Amino acid sequence: MNATVNLVNLLVQQGVLKEDQAQALIKQAEDEAYVSRQAAKDATTKADDATKAATAAAAAAQPPGTRHVTYVPEVVKRQLREEIKQEVMAKAQKENWASPGTYPEWAQRIRFYGDARVRYQGNYFPTGNDQAGAANFNAINTGSPYDVSLVSNPYFGPTYDTTQDRNQFRFRGRLGMEADLLYGFTAGLRIATGENNSPVSTNQTLGGSGGNFSKYSLWLDRGYVNWKGWNGDLSLSAGRFDNPFWSPTDLVWYKELGFDGFAVQAKHEVWEGFTPFAVGGAFPIYNTDFNFGKNLGDTATGAPVKYASHDKWLFGGQVGFNARFSPEYAFRFGVAYYDFDNVQGQLSSPCIVEVAADVCNTDITRPSFAQKGNTYFPLRRIIADAPGIGNNGGTSFLYQYFGLVSEYRPVVVSGQLDLGHFHPTHIVLDGEYVNNTAFSRSTMNAAAATYGVLMNNRGPSPDGGNTPGPFNGGNQGWLGRVTVGDREIKHLWDWNVHAGYKYLESDATIDAFADSDFGLGGTNLKGYFVGGNIGLGENVWASLRWMSANSIAGSPYAVDVLQVDLNAKF
Repeated sequence: MNATVNLVNLLVQQGVLKEDQAQALIKQAEDEAYVSRQAAKDATTKADDATKAATAAAAAAQPPGTRHVTYVPEVVKRQLREEIKQEVMAKAQKENWASPGTYPEWAQRIRFYGDARVRYQGNYFPTGNDQAGAANFNAINTGSPYDVSLVSNPYFGPTYDTTQDRNQFRFRGRLGMEADLLYGFTAGLRIATGENNSPVSTNQTLGGSGGNFSKYSLWLDRGYVNWKGWNGDLSLSAGRFDNPFWSPTDLVWYKELGFDGFAVQAKHEVWEGFTPFAVGGAFPIYNTDFNFGKNLGDTATGAPVKYASHDKWLFGGQVGFNARFSPEYAFRFGVAYYDFDNVQGQLSSPCIVEVAADVCNTDITRPSFAQKGNTYFPLRRIIADAPGIGNNGGTSFLYQYFGLVSEYRPVVVSGQLDLGHFHPTHIVLDGEYVNNTAFSRSTMNAAAATYGVLMNNRGPSPDGGNTPGPFNGGNQGWLGRVTVGDREIKHLWDWNVHAGYKYLESDATIDAFADSDFGLGGTNLKGYFVGGNIGLGENVWASLRWMSANSIAGSPYAVDVLQVDLNAKF
């Protein structure tokens, strides 16, 4: 040990080693010497114990008066010392008590990651928007029902702001952890900011949540267990995880959307450069409240009434392939089919509604979250002549919830072409098309004829009056985008720019899960978008986006959105 220390000090004097390096080597030598001494001590102790045990056993087996001299060969002692030393060294390495400053083995299998974003967002509304026609069905369905009676309620229902410009500073922070559980299993958790439990936004408006520097909420954004096998070609996920389906754009799925449920992903390179893939899964969108029903006693039994559950699910499947024609050119293609089960609104049985807290048996079929764009109709079949209620014995209260008119089973075709001939500069072409195969225009027109002004996405009056015209929404959508520059923004002065056009009709897909930025979220929107990114350092970059959107059907609506972001990732 002394010779080692002297040698290290000599190397420092000759300038071969720096002082901090020398101290580290001396510390390592001291640790190893300590371990060796401890191993030798343990070996000697165990050898002595073995000698005593052997003596006692021999004495017990011989008649009284017999004398024995126990001899343990030196080669056995050396073998015992070596085995015990190796055992102690293995334990020291596993528990890291011989190498202070390093993490235990189990801790080295945990990875932390996160990101932070500060955003300025400007929302600019041109003249000509119809504020009265901007019904906020989400506010009604997630709050108190709206009285649609013109007799008892002279007030408009909740509406989106479509006339007043708005400037906001917003923050998004996310912190995640993923643990390698061995044998192919991993588990992960992630928390994120957010003003509410919206599935498509983790933004927190600065000065929001009551203002006056009030603290902000944190939400569980991810929580899953995953297994990978077959050299990574097969993956099974359960819990709340990233979108398992490949989608190059935000046409159908918002890029940060998390999926609850179960998914399986498989891929396999069948020949060099060509890899087919498949994805499938089942995802609960809504699970019925266990106490769903009304507390008003049944007229026959007097007991509280409970209603049947109405769970909502998404079932999805996708097939496609990745093809790399050469090191410079790659193409990816996929076709997906999604079945949103039980999401269509159901007209209730005849029910009495005396106050806003009353419940009808299909209230549960209304969406528990929505943005805007889908077509709605009133769910409650209210008995209009309940005795003793309202003026002249007839009810004047028409508290309504609203459900989706259409079913949704969209087919989505996705493609991406990567032209890397000018690497590191790439030209990437993205395209996506969606068609809701469950859409029925005759159903939509019949609902429009039945519910009149209570159904949205109606055309102008054919005679120029106040009566709305026929349904003029649709079931298709597409998006095209070109991006030029670096594929990823990771280093200083990495850059890219993009431009594209989006057209998404009212009922092409569920508006709740579409992009929340373009047109301030949802469907029934068309328009262009441009933007770019530039690296300001390692994993720090700035972004700029301009999005100009207009409504396709229904009331006039237009908005321009400017976003300026500062991003950091770790």
